[in-house]
Amino acid sequence: MSKKKVLVTGGAGFIGGNFVQYMVNKYPEYDIYNLDLLTYAGDLTKHQSIENKDNYHFIKADIADWKTILPLFEKEKFDYVVHFAAESHVDRSITDPEIFVRTNVLGTQVLLDAAKQIGVEKFLHVSTDEVYGELDFDPNTFFTEETPLQPNSPYSASKASSDLLVRAYHKTYGLPVNITRCSNNYGPYHFPEKLIPLTISRVLNDQKVPVYGNGGNIRDWLHVHDHCAAIDLVLHRGAVGEVYNVGGHNERTNLEVVKTIIKMLGKSEDLIEFVKDRPGHDKRYAIDPTKLEKLGWKPTYTFETGIAQTIQWYLDNKEWWERIINSAGLKIQKKDI
Repeated sequence: MSKKKVLVTGGAGFIGGNFVQYMVNKYPEYDIYNLDLLTYAGDLTKHQSIENKDNYHFIKADIADWKTILPLFEKEKFDYVVHFAAESHVDRSITDPEIFVRTNVLGTQVLLDAAKQIGVEKFLHVSTDEVYGELDFDPNTFFTEETPLQPNSPYSASKASSDLLVRAYHKTYGLPVNITRCSNNYGPYHFPEKLIPLTISRVLNDQKVPVYGNGGNIRDWLHVHDHCAAIDLVLHRGAVGEVYNVGGHNERTNLEVVKTIIKMLGKSEDLIEFVKDRPGHDKRYAIDPTKLEKLGWKPTYTFETGIAQTIQWYLDNKEWWERIINSAGLKIQKKDI
């Protein structure tokens, strides 16, 4: 029997990269194909531990380029597609929405067409809780899979658009799909422009940590390794056509997250610098993952254990994130730790 072929788009990014490593190591009987354009947030050095394994393959390509994608699908005949590839930074989407529409909407449509053409077994689209909009501060309210989509940023609007395309390809063409919508991820190899790695790198360099508004915006934090296990479960056991929310039940204000990191690194809260809030900043995200839990998933990390391990990872991998910061031009000054 031939090996299953799994295409992972965006496998040089943060979540996709962790998922590629998870799949290569867990399923030696699968061939894992990592497709990535290697834009500013893409990095292949994270895969040094697997790059020589027989079941790992890398393809550099643009998901929005149908002249490349369709022949690739026809040649390789992928069994599964797990689609992470996306522009994902909200601040960047506010200043340059066009690239988000091209990658997140057009790119998804090209992949769906190619998947339909060859008849894949499953197309799993990895989305975000941000497509639901925002919640108020009532701790008893949560996003469910039935929550209407009300995106508030160009980024989340582009992801909601891609979600609807995935749904349409299932309803119209019978393409077997799943959509997962996750809360904020954290963990190893997180690109240093996002809140947790940005805070860690700045605190370690005794630099000011910018916090939007009063820092009261709430996010539900999910360790990336728990997220990978959830996607694996949905890929293999998720009911075709269904949406599954993936949440960590770890709600924290942004200010609480920053203060936790500062305290664990033994630094002063004087490093906190409150800055003007960004436009359309959602107040709160929180996910009810009951549907996924009934499928057999539970998060294994508490925020306390997960953030401690994440901080230690950044301490142990200083060279990686300093190189990423310098190559991406994020202007975080180097300073010996």
